[in-house]
Amino acid sequence: MNKIKIFAGIFLSVLLLSLISAQISYCCEKVKDTGAWCQNMDSKDKCDPAYSAPVATSCESTSYCKAGCCINSNDGTCSQNTAKKTCDNSKGTWIENAQCDTEQCKAGCCILGNTAFFDTLTRCKSYSTLYGVEFNFRNDIQNELQCLTIPNLDVKGACVFSQNSTKTCKITTRKECNDMSRTNQDVLFYEGYLCSAEKLGTNCAKTRKTTCVDGKHEVYFVDSCGNVANIYDSNKVDDTNYWTIIIDKEESCGNGNSNRDSSTCGNCDYYLGSTCKPYQRGQDNTPKYGDNICRDLSCTYNGVRYQHGETWCATNTQIAKKDTPGSQYFRLNCYNGEVDYELCDINRQKICVESTINEFKNAQCIVNLWQDCNAQDNKDDCENKDQRDCKWIKTTTSGNMKLLTEYCVPNYSPGFDFWNNQGTCNNIGTDGKITCIVKYETSVLGGKDCVENCDCMNDAWRKKMAQVCTSVGDCQLEVKGGDNESSKITP
Repeated sequence: MNKIKIFAGIFLSVLLLSLISAQISYCCEKVKDTGAWCQNMDSKDKCDPAYSAPVATSCESTSYCKAGCCINSNDGTCSQNTAKKTCDNSKGTWIENAQCDTEQCKAGCCILGNTAFFDTLTRCKSYSTLYGVEFNFRNDIQNELQCLTIPNLDVKGACVFSQNSTKTCKITTRKECNDMSRTNQDVLFYEGYLCSAEKLGTNCAKTRKTTCVDGKHEVYFVDSCGNVANIYDSNKVDDTNYWTIIIDKEESCGNGNSNRDSSTCGNCDYYLGSTCKPYQRGQDNTPKYGDNICRDLSCTYNGVRYQHGETWCATNTQIAKKDTPGSQYFRLNCYNGEVDYELCDINRQKICVESTINEFKNAQCIVNLWQDCNAQDNKDDCENKDQRDCKWIKTTTSGNMKLLTEYCVPNYSPGFDFWNNQGTCNNIGTDGKITCIVKYETSVLGGKDCVENCDCMNDAWRKKMAQVCTSVGDCQLEVKGGDNESSKITP
């Protein structure tokens, strides 16, 4: 009997030691065979010796494999119960909060441009970086349905509500209508509808009145409640559908045209020269309905009609393309039906140039590059438009004309304060003198015959020299012939 008891005791002790040995596990930072991280293994030999020494405990109790929250800003995820080592390997940020109960991982409404979705702040930032769009995160919105309506808060429609026991309406945005619902529970928003829509059953009806709207250029119908309706179209004044839903400008009458002075269409286009203005008798065509019209913004100057926004050049002299002493360049502008002007420069140091593209004129005041014209001695350098504003003048000569007759002069002659002697032809690179020596021979009968440079005595040559003289500035031409003959040609 005693032997049996001793044997049974030994057997029980061995069994208990086996059970204890079977329950011991080791936390491997990395498993040697599979490469898995933070696994509980039954033998420390299964752990990769290149990493932390295996500890005879569960991984949750180690510093390197403790479970927490892994926040990955690259893919926008928040992973619960993630080992620190696993999080580090994925280049995430590990925090000691296994359930990810943090601000970064709480759900809210992420607004990206015109898109909204219900997710975490971390995911919202991730998409913002990915698409290069600024984000707005609303943590006060706690459900997806409310979040999805956020991008459409600015859409317009009919906001129907009760006022003094009457069902009335206001054209507004969804946001403003939602704000009204906070103080009045009986508020409904109908996107894209007009208050005059019969299906809404409000006290707002269609009319034949029109109005101008601040910040817009078109003429609009108004309903009986004073709400702005669609663009004025005389053919739609009694059209039920036209008074039911909001119609875009592009789908309204006369789209693509200015519709200036139209009595039937109010689809004005400011860039094409019209805008909404109250009708004026004697100035505008009479609108078929209402008291507003697309006012013509063009201008008439010296009998020529200019479009709204056009600019053009003019001078204070009636002599075309001739820069006479005292003449000045102006840049004129047609704006909102009125002509305004800008003086380029008092002494033509700036000139006005204009171009025309698709029959639309555009003018600019630019610097007059005349200063080194006189220094040029050949036509190519003289007329190099990238360097200077000059022209090459060549006079007409006869067979016996031996005078140098080619000159480089300003294309737009500069001006000076000649009335104060502030600037003369002598100051701009020339002595102001053009000399022509005419030779004569005494005839057998005692008379004189011209034999050289005879053209200098002709009016045509003198006028050509006057052109040279006036081209270099506000100068005066003096012509002398013989000992006593002298005359001046003043441009």
